[in-house]
Amino acid sequence: MSRPPRARESVLDAFEAALIDGGARGATMDAVAAAAGVSKGGLLYHYASKEALESALIERMRRLVDLDVEEMLRSPDGIVAVFVRTSVQSDTPLDRAIVATSRLAQTGHDAASVALRDARRVWEDALRPHTRDESALQLVLLVSDGLYFNSALATQGVPGPIPQGDDLDALIALVERAAR
Repeated sequence: MSRPPRARESVLDAFEAALIDGGARGATMDAVAAAAGVSKGGLLYHYASKEALESALIERMRRLVDLDVEEMLRSPDGIVAVFVRTSVQSDTPLDRAIVATSRLAQTGHDAASVALRDARRVWEDALRPHTRDESALQLVLLVSDGLYFNSALATQGVPGPIPQGDDLDALIALVERAAR
C-alpha cells in the first residue's frame, strides 16, 4: 500500500483533531482547511467532501486496529497482557482515531458506529484463542473498557482509578490468571 501524500495526511490529521476537540459540529470544512494550513480548494483536492473525510478517518481507524492486533500477537508479553496495558489511553494514533470516530458515531453516523463495533469484534477474535471461555474473554474486554473509560475521563479532569506501574502489573497478572 503506498503512503498518501503528506498534505493529504495533514488534512486528515486536522479533521481528526477538530472532531476530538470540538465534536462533529466544530469539524467544518473551513475549520479543517485552516487547521491543516491549506486552502479550501486544497482540502477539496484531497477530499472532495466531508463524507470523503469521514470515510478516510474510519478507514484510518480500521487500519490502526489491524496493526494493533498484529503488534499484540507478536509481543512476547502475550496478547492479554498487552491488550490490558494498552487500554490506558495515551494519545496514540489509535486512541485519537477511536475518539474521533466515536465523535462521529455520537451524531448517528452509521458507518462510524459499524466501524467501532467491527473494531471490538477484531479485538475479540484476536483475544478469544487466548482465553479459556467467553466469560473470561468478557472479563478481559470489560477490564480494558474500564481502563480506557477512566483514562478518557482523566483527560477531562474527572478522577478515576488508573493503575500504573506495579499496580497495573498486578491487575494484568490477575486478569491473565482469570482468563486462562
